[in-house]
Amino acid sequence: MPPRPSTFSIAARDPETGAVGVAVQSKFVAVGAVVPFVSADAGAVATQSFANVAYGPDGLDLLRKGHAPGDVVDRLTAADDEAPSRQVGVVSADSGGDPAAFTGAECHDHAGDRQGDHYTVQGNILENADTLDAMAATFEETDGGLPERLVSSLHAGNEAGGDKRGEQSAALYVAKPEGGYDGRNDRWVDVRVDDHEHPIDELERAFKIYDVTLLEREAPDETRELTGDAAVAVESALAGLGFYEAEPTAEFDDEAGEALETFRGMNNFENHSLAVLEDALARGIEDAGPDDGDPETRLVDAIWRGLSRLDRV
Repeated sequence: MPPRPSTFSIAARDPETGAVGVAVQSKFVAVGAVVPFVSADAGAVATQSFANVAYGPDGLDLLRKGHAPGDVVDRLTAADDEAPSRQVGVVSADSGGDPAAFTGAECHDHAGDRQGDHYTVQGNILENADTLDAMAATFEETDGGLPERLVSSLHAGNEAGGDKRGEQSAALYVAKPEGGYDGRNDRWVDVRVDDHEHPIDELERAFKIYDVTLLEREAPDETRELTGDAAVAVESALAGLGFYEAEPTAEFDDEAGEALETFRGMNNFENHSLAVLEDALARGIEDAGPDDGDPETRLVDAIWRGLSRLDRV
């Protein structure tokens, strides 16, 4: 028998934006290549344990035909002789039925699933049942967009016990109508960590870069200028990257602006104007990473925090 991903995942939808997605972590290499299947016109399927990857496309096809998630689960497992070793969670892209899941009797302990409004969580070879409860509670209680809520759910599950065998890979896959690059497909967020000591942390770091680079935000009603300690902190980080050669001061002058422009171009952040980036840095640099950490990571984190007040479009 092939190795089983010891896995916990969440499949969920956001009825306000039409986004639907899966987030997953596993002691299994490249779990993003196995578990998540998502389509904006259908929904989301997470197939795991002794995963039957046919559940992904077959489940999405059934959702497109109007079958409710519970019926999809029943149909997939009824046609599978090895269903007792499978685990699957299904969410529809619309309100056509409550989320549903199946945990086969032969899935290794602890194995189980939980459902709530617009989501299902499932896991196998878990340290405890608290992993699933924490994931569900955190998804329900976390503010923000669907990607942040999914990642927060993974963190909570991991902190509550997580995968009994440890950590290795994680993935975040979210679809939204015309949400892909240049609006030409529905692949809104697609970030994977295939092999890492702390894959959820790395997934969150990579997602922040992805978010700032590729996802659009509403224009702010007003923007702040960079001044004072915030300006010094940003100039110091830009100097650490070799983009700014002057002594950092409380005034973010033209030379500092040119350095930020260089940073923006080097990181493909043209999705946001310089004024919006300055505003984001002014709002986010205080809570970003430590002064003595990697300057690029700190600037990206500050921009992401500052942009997070603006709704995605």
